[in-house]
Formats: sequence, structure tokens, C-alpha cells
Amino acid sequence: MGAITRGIANNILGSGAIDGTDALSGTVPATNIANASLDNLTTFPPSVDAGIPQVAGDPPAPSDGDVWYNTNTYKLKVRGVSAAAGSWATGGDLNTARDLLGNAGSDNTSALAFGGESPSVAVYAITESYNGTSWTEVGDLNTTRRQNPGGAGTTTAALCFGGQQSSTPNDVTTKTESWNGTSWTEVNDLGSARRVLRGAGTQTAALAIGGFGNPGTGYLTLNESWNGTSWTEVNDLNTFRGNFGTAGTQTAALAFGGFNDPPPGPIVETEEWNGTSWTEVNDMTLANNSMGSAGTQTAALSFGGNSPATSTQSWNGTSWSDVTGLSTGRSALGGSGTQKSALAFGGYQSAATEEWNAGDANLNVDLA
Repeated sequence: MGAITRGIANNILGSGAIDGTDALSGTVPATNIANASLDNLTTFPPSVDAGIPQVAGDPPAPSDGDVWYNTNTYKLKVRGVSAAAGSWATGGDLNTARDLLGNAGSDNTSALAFGGESPSVAVYAITESYNGTSWTEVGDLNTTRRQNPGGAGTTTAALCFGGQQSSTPNDVTTKTESWNGTSWTEVNDLGSARRVLRGAGTQTAALAIGGFGNPGTGYLTLNESWNGTSWTEVNDLNTFRGNFGTAGTQTAALAFGGFNDPPPGPIVETEEWNGTSWTEVNDMTLANNSMGSAGTQTAALSFGGNSPATSTQSWNGTSWSDVTGLSTGRSALGGSGTQKSALAFGGYQSAATEEWNAGDANLNVDLA
């Protein structure tokens, strides 16, 4: 008996596309198919359909990384992400203009500003809460603080730590206070006194990162972890820094830019924390310090600072890109929120508040 050749005419639809519902197998020569990329399949066998859903168009709300087959265009598609576009809009001013303040908050409608100083070096215990329109003064800190006390958490559950209690240079503190939405309560101290440090995380699970100790100590790589009750020293940063930006959580944080001495000056280095150690990743687009910051380890925002004072940079988990700058340039400002919904407030000789809004910068990308 000679070789048997299988006919596939019954698998060719009127449109010229191939129907593979009977799990057609084997190799079909490209010369036998009008479109050799096979992007005109209309029906998949169950083994394929279970992994790649078919949609007449695009899904209504795909997540990043989702793959599907668009039966209208006969295209295999994936949900990708581009650099988030965005812009700054004017918000309500702080009641008290100040810089080098502490901050916490979840987005551009909910933030907490505490402590700080004025150009005359008045030191504040003032706390203000933002509701998306205006700031309201609420319960003061128990201890006045300037020089960037660290902050973490939200408007109803925040943490404030470190800073400088007065204009006296060696008056750097270890004091930590917890906010319950109404008032501050002193809790266990940091292990090491420092100012111009930064925080990440929540009221019950935070990091106190970097900073500057008492005169003669210099900039630090020190990193401490808060468990809701006490601080424990964990692995240090790779680069000494103060007046820098942070984003993320106790177990997944980002530290970027800042001031380093020696040599004196702003830096570009970015580091990622995985809950155990810091790793250097791609640098910022320009050296900067005394900026505001917001976001997560994989989606962060840096704004304001000294290089220049309007600068805004966006982090996508791999690299930094320059985006729309602040309307009011300033350094030593506060920041909170996310990469898509951030708040910039205060700064040197400023009570100004700006709200950052970035739309979904997702892309539905054709794979074939």
C-alpha cells in the first residue's frame, strides 16, 4: 500500500483561515498557506485555548503581562507598560510654610506633613493633614523636629523618627513617635541618632535609612528595621547618603540620589532593598538631592531638589526617565503617594502644594 496523505480541505474556512478545533497536528508547509505567520487562526484546540484566551477585540481590563488572541484582527496581543505620562496641578497650600519636614500618605488626596523648619530656623512640631483640597492642622508632635525626620505610613497610621530637635547642631535625636489619626505617642527609640534620613513602609513595618549623625559622624549607610515595637539594625546601604529619596516597603524599598561627603555633592546612585540586602541598580538621569519622593520599588517618582528644582524623574523598575517638571521649583520639600498619584508640598520658603496625576500608560502590543 502506498503512503496515505491526509487532506485538510475540510479545515479551510470560507475566509481562508484555518480551523484547528480537531487538534490538527504535523507540519503544514508555509507554501500551502497564504499567510505564513498563521495570524488568521479563528479557533484554537483546547490545549492552546486554555492558556491563551480568545477575545472578540480586547479584554475590558487586562493586567500587565496578560496575553490574548484578538479574533477580530487575528492578532496575538500582550498588555505592556510604557513610561507613565503625567502632569502637576496646583493644590491647597500648607498653613505653615516649611522645609525639611517629615511626611506620610497614600496618594495625592491623602497626606500628612509633620515637623520641619522655617528659613529663620524656627523648629516645628506642627502636623497637617491633606484631604485632596486643603490642609488642616491636627495634633502636634511631642518633640519639635527639623532636618528631615523620617516618615512612614498613612494619614491615619504613621511613624516619625529621628531628625534634629532644635537649631543646636548636635541636638540629633533617636526619638520615634506613632500617629493614630488623632495624636502622636512616643514609642521605642532608634538605635542611632540621625537627621536627613529617610523612611519606607508602614506604621508597623518600616525602614529608617541613611542620614547624618551628630557633627563629626558624617553621612551614614545605616539601615534599621521597625517591627511595630522596636528597631533592629539590618544590612547597610552601599553608598553613604542623606537628603535622598525613597519609595516602597520594609521588604522591597528603593533609595536614590542624595548628598554624599566626601566628595561633597549630589549623587545619582540608586539602590534596591530585597528585605535582606541592598543592590546597586541603574543611576538617576541626573545627580540630585533634597527631593520629594513617592511610589514603590518598581514604580517610583522623584521631584524637586537641587538639580534643577523643578526636576521630575520616573522609575519603571529598571531605569529612570525625565517627565514633566514641577510648576514651582523647590528643594527640601515633602512628598507622598504613588508614581501615578503623588503629592509635593512645602520646601524652602514655600507652602505650595502640587498634585501629580499620571494616566494608565499601558499598551496593548501586537506579538504577531
